[in-house]
Amino acid sequence: MIAAGRGPESRYPLHYLVWQNKPRELEKELGAEQVEIEQLDPRGRTPLHLATTLGHLECARVLLKYGADVNKENRSGWTVLQEAVSTRDLQLVQLVLRHRDYQRTVRRLAGIPILLEKLHKAQDFYVEMKWEFTSWVPLISKICPSDMYKVWKCGQKLRVDTTLLGFEHMSWQRGNRSFVFRGQADTSAVVMEIDHDRRVVYTETLTLASHDREVLLAAVQPTEEQAMSRLTAPVVTTQLDTKNIAFERNKSGILGWRSERTEMINGYEAKVYGASNVELITRTRTEHLLDQHKSKSKGSKTPLQSFLGIAEQHVGPNNGTLITQTFSHTNPTAITPEEYFNPNFELGNRDIGRPMELTTKTQKFKAKLWLCEAHPLSLSEQVAPIIDLMAISNALFAKLRDFITLRLPPGFPVKIEIPIFHILNARITFGNLNGCEEPVSSVKQSPNSEAPSPSSDSSSVSSSSSMTSCRGCEMDQALFEVPRGYTVVSSHRDSIREEEEDLLQFAIQQSLLEAGSEYDQVGCGALWWETPDTPACGSSAPPALQPSSTSLC
Repeated sequence: MIAAGRGPESRYPLHYLVWQNKPRELEKELGAEQVEIEQLDPRGRTPLHLATTLGHLECARVLLKYGADVNKENRSGWTVLQEAVSTRDLQLVQLVLRHRDYQRTVRRLAGIPILLEKLHKAQDFYVEMKWEFTSWVPLISKICPSDMYKVWKCGQKLRVDTTLLGFEHMSWQRGNRSFVFRGQADTSAVVMEIDHDRRVVYTETLTLASHDREVLLAAVQPTEEQAMSRLTAPVVTTQLDTKNIAFERNKSGILGWRSERTEMINGYEAKVYGASNVELITRTRTEHLLDQHKSKSKGSKTPLQSFLGIAEQHVGPNNGTLITQTFSHTNPTAITPEEYFNPNFELGNRDIGRPMELTTKTQKFKAKLWLCEAHPLSLSEQVAPIIDLMAISNALFAKLRDFITLRLPPGFPVKIEIPIFHILNARITFGNLNGCEEPVSSVKQSPNSEAPSPSSDSSSVSSSSSMTSCRGCEMDQALFEVPRGYTVVSSHRDSIREEEEDLLQFAIQQSLLEAGSEYDQVGCGALWWETPDTPACGSSAPPALQPSSTSLC
């Protein structure tokens, strides 16, 4: 038991007031003296996490008013928003969702000067990034999407062209879009989303000085429909666990004559590495779902679904796949504050909040890298800031960023293959640096380099404008301007990125399932395959790189 005079009210004053559900006393404590609002209790929860898990709405409101961090995870790896969803409290979900988006907006805007400085220091370049999805499951790879991202970087200006926009209405969305990020002299930035199909430009100026707290909070007010979509969909998280990752050079040749393997990738000789002990962990919570929503998430199975079910059986526990389920069928025994706040007291299988229904799927993968030590691009100085910016609103680039931030062997990753989903890998290949392989009309070599022949590439901007030297290559500055004849619209739409990993999984899954009718001839039996969690009807996946109010971190 806790020693006299050292009770939870003295060691964890904010947590204790939250436990007692005393919002007025909590606000008085926060306003009267400096307290540690992010202090962790013995169970790994901040005061905001505790208030959310207990469903104490007014205490959560007070803590958010004083700036409690919504984006922190508790000891079990769940965010405040995910815990709010588990309570099935619509008002609490709306409150947390609003402040999460507000805090992401503030952090994003505060990070603009740092990003501009990184872009300014990095050498300018043009590069193409080819994304391909592959799978060990037969017949799957050919129906997975692919895309070519074209990237121009000049000074504090960046442009990205793409055709894979996202997932909506049960199909992959294609279009011709450009996303432009242009730094200003006053450490602000202009972001433009150019819709070439509709000839419309959505523009937004990013500057922290022009926004106060109330203005930003008003701009990110979630609707009841958005909050309800959370309560009618399972909570799912997917993460790459790389703490035990190991890199090893691939070998080639026959036994006794084996040598370290190298391959030519777009004209560059690259060493081939394998990355082992990469675990993909998917966790799904469903305790907040009503019975009709649980049954809907299981739904009917297409022939392809059944086929994938058998395919999953083939990787079984012996091949690194492990599925565990945790169910609490009854309410936990009442926990006293003395028990909860005593770090030496074992709660066993008891806990606060709604009884958890959790399914965890763990599968080991082997990633692959092709590294070139003589490549002109620098990963840390040139490419990493671009990937950071893209990762704001793109789930694919977020996963790529997580991987390249590891301590990789020396060299530039001209090609990377990493797991995205338990049956899918993403293969990213860098090529056509500065238009050296295939000429690009908007880019030409500097006078001290061999200039490529002119090109009539329709996807590039016309070279009618004057070229500006970009230290190694010259770029048409019209790339970063509003195209002539396009309509400019201020961006007032909610561009907050949702839980992009959930939506990416849903998009991939539906992309596979919608092709199920093509494979009716595959006799696969009727084994049930647990599908990934799906957002409620009306939810849509994030666009490839739309301006977003998420953190740069």
